[in-house]
Amino acid sequence: MRPPEVLLVDNGSLAAPAIRRLREIARALAARIGETVAPVSMLHSSTVDPVELDGVPAEILAPALARRVAEGRSDFLVVPLFFGPSSAITEYLPSVVRAQQGKTGPLAVRVAPSLFQPGDPRLAGILAANVAAVTNAGAAYHPARVALVDHGSPARAVVAVRDALARQLAEMLGSGYEVAASSMERRPGPEFAFGEPLLESVLRRPGWRDNAVTVAMQFLLPGRHAGPDGDVARIGRAAAEEFPDLRIHTTPLVGESPALIDILADRWQSGRESAPLK
Repeated sequence: MRPPEVLLVDNGSLAAPAIRRLREIARALAARIGETVAPVSMLHSSTVDPVELDGVPAEILAPALARRVAEGRSDFLVVPLFFGPSSAITEYLPSVVRAQQGKTGPLAVRVAPSLFQPGDPRLAGILAANVAAVTNAGAAYHPARVALVDHGSPARAVVAVRDALARQLAEMLGSGYEVAASSMERRPGPEFAFGEPLLESVLRRPGWRDNAVTVAMQFLLPGRHAGPDGDVARIGRAAAEEFPDLRIHTTPLVGESPALIDILADRWQSGRESAPLK
């Protein structure tokens, strides 16, 4: 009996570097667990020119699932490359599975837990190591101010992950550091105020705007938001132009850490033991 086909699934990107990095992580996870792992995106990525992807088109979830079902597969394990329970995992993924089942019959699709899990400090450990690497490289100041930044989400549960990671990070770094959770963006309206503060606001706070700040990147893949010329860099440049004493140091991405593979392998193992979607 064949094991379930493993799909490493991210949200998707219009940037080729993000897709290439997703593939690298999938290969590393495959080597770690001894099974084939297919890199698949929820949406967007299939529009990237295959010429930018070594001639291999990116796959998105709905057609990727349909193709595999047509080839005779019916048992899948989705490993989310997501920090928290995004609606892409909790709502969109089940809707794709239901639509496919409506066309071809029952499927067994298990979904592994997202990366952040209470009681597991390893994600914060990656962030702390990244911060230490930047501050030890020449940004000596006290207290060391760290702005943890993610993309931002309309889901309270995802913002709660950001806040929990900020608390873990502050504890790991110790009293010599001041850590603030922040997001790159939030939806308008008071009902989404839980997404505050924004990075641009944190960088303009008294005591922050006239000092050195390490921006701890709670991002997995490079691209339009987290790339060298992405939105986070743009926000930082705008603040630095407004406040000449503000010096910004940016950490590597979480997705660049080899330690991420161990976390993914554990989530894969938990997913194997979970019940299929209904």
